[in-house]
Amino acid sequence: MNIPDQLRYTESHEWIALDGDVATIGISDHAQSELGDVVYLDLPEIGRQCSAGDSIAVIESVKAASDIYAPLAGEVVAVNDDAKGDTGVINTDPYGKGWLFKLKLANPADVTTLLDAAGYQARL
Repeated sequence: MNIPDQLRYTESHEWIALDGDVATIGISDHAQSELGDVVYLDLPEIGRQCSAGDSIAVIESVKAASDIYAPLAGEVVAVNDDAKGDTGVINTDPYGKGWLFKLKLANPADVTTLLDAAGYQARL
C-alpha cells in the first residue's frame, strides 16, 4: 500500500498536500482499494466554506457510497473536474491525477493536527 511520507492524513482516509495556505485533498490508496472501482463523484461548489469534519463530497463505487470529509476549515477554491469525468483515475492515481478538491485553509498551522504517514499506517 502506498502512503507517501510528505502528505498528512485523516482517520477517515483523506490525504492532504499543503502548498502555502492551500491544501489539495484526495482519498488515500487504502480508501480507494477498500471502495473498489469508483463510478461517481459529487464534489463541492467552489466558494463553499467548511469546517473541519464537515461532509463535503460523496464518492460512490461498485461496493458503496461514502462521504468525503473536510480535513480542515477553509474555502473550496478548486475541484478536479477531470476526476469527475473519469472517476477511474481515483483508483489508478489517488495521490496525483485523482485529487478531489482544494481548500484555502482558514489556519494552515492546523495541518499539524493531522496524522503523518507513520501515524496513518499505524491506524490501518
